[in-house]
Amino acid sequence: MKSLSGTRPVRPRAALAALAGAQFTVMLATSVVNVALPRIQSGLRLSDAGAPWVVNAYGLAFGALLLAGGRAADLLGRRRTLLAGLTVFGAASLAAGLAPSAGLLITARAVQGAGAAVVAPAALAVVMDLFPPGPGRGRALGVWGAVSGAGAAAGVLLGGLLSQLLAWAWVFHTVALGTALVAGGVAVLVPRVPGGTPGRFDLLGTTAVTSALTALVWGLTAARRTGWSAPQVLTAFAVAAVLLVAFVRVERRHPAPLLPPRLLAAGTVVAGNVLMALLGSVWIALFFFLPLYQQQVLGYGPLVTGLGQLPLAAANMLGSALAPRLARRLGPPVTVGAALLTEAAGLLWLARIRADGSYAADVLGPTLLIGLGLGAAFVQLTVLAVAGVPRTDAGLAGGLVNTTRQVGGAIGLAVLTTLAGSVTAHAATGRTQPEALTAGYRTAFAVSAALLTLTAALVPALVRRRAEPSAVARTGTGPSAH
Repeated sequence: MKSLSGTRPVRPRAALAALAGAQFTVMLATSVVNVALPRIQSGLRLSDAGAPWVVNAYGLAFGALLLAGGRAADLLGRRRTLLAGLTVFGAASLAAGLAPSAGLLITARAVQGAGAAVVAPAALAVVMDLFPPGPGRGRALGVWGAVSGAGAAAGVLLGGLLSQLLAWAWVFHTVALGTALVAGGVAVLVPRVPGGTPGRFDLLGTTAVTSALTALVWGLTAARRTGWSAPQVLTAFAVAAVLLVAFVRVERRHPAPLLPPRLLAAGTVVAGNVLMALLGSVWIALFFFLPLYQQQVLGYGPLVTGLGQLPLAAANMLGSALAPRLARRLGPPVTVGAALLTEAAGLLWLARIRADGSYAADVLGPTLLIGLGLGAAFVQLTVLAVAGVPRTDAGLAGGLVNTTRQVGGAIGLAVLTTLAGSVTAHAATGRTQPEALTAGYRTAFAVSAALLTLTAALVPALVRRRAEPSAVARTGTGPSAH
């Protein structure tokens, strides 16, 4: 295959491995501190109120800046932007491991999230450049989905392993080392593509939507701790609403808007993003509640908890690999619906966990079903979210689908943690702490299953066939204006 720049041959599989490594690293950093957080809190003497911000600072910056990162990749050049994002991400990871205080650690995590917001959409856009519509792109996105789910599960494993065997700082040092290796792979294996798309950067619109997303995610995060009616939470939601209205007004008048109408009108972009937001609302909550059940109820240590994520990761990779084949045979709508229902069945099974249960009896079987469904659903929803997108908007499309997943996840996690906490508090009377906690976790898993079932029911109405419907079913990617 000739190089996109005409200077040297392209090895698409090798380039895909480097790009998948970038996505894996971003997803790893999302969950790697979850299990290690108690050790971090003890080491830096973090307060109970400050400890969650080691996790939240990353997610807040990541979710708020994804659209800006995707648009920057389109305008400045995707490979160049990807390498810059990896540099920021790696440097911030190193700084987090060296942080002598809680404030510096939380700041480093926010910068790390900002770097990730550039890496994720830029890497996905380069994948779309290297693999034109067809079975090849379907397989490439299958790999993409596999490493995304595996990265989240591996983060739990790595965090548990390193925090138990070494100092907590190695959680971040290891991510920094991995990022350096990935950046080297990208520099060597990913070809230079044509320069950025000519156009203006919508600074006002970008500022408005980034500020709105920051206020929204901050409000949702704070609601988990202070409650939904707290003044600071209501103020954050009001600010987010005002800024979103301002963003819409700016976009209507700007000659080169951040979210151009052509993007939202292309293929199945809107359907893919709506469904991805609903999937994200359950996805992030799963990786929050499951380790808590294993540690706080079953009494497992960080390492055993991390090892318990391996079957889930393996099932996720299998589901991701099967998704393109199923889409070619059954069509994307049927594949998405079946994947969502498979995951919902696993969550409903998980809602039967017991306070005196065990990993083999209560966790293993459900997580295998969840992994299969999650992997297949993520791949096909990513396909839907980028189908028909012009090449000039590939980075922005990648930023948008990651944004909807992150924001959906923040909303879902805030709602489900509030609900689980309420059930646990109510069940605490007359029950042991493990029994009360289990009651809350069961409720969260049951509501998640119901939400995914509803999402599956929405698929036929949202995923409407457009131009070249046979191509969508045949390739699993849909038409594209490349």
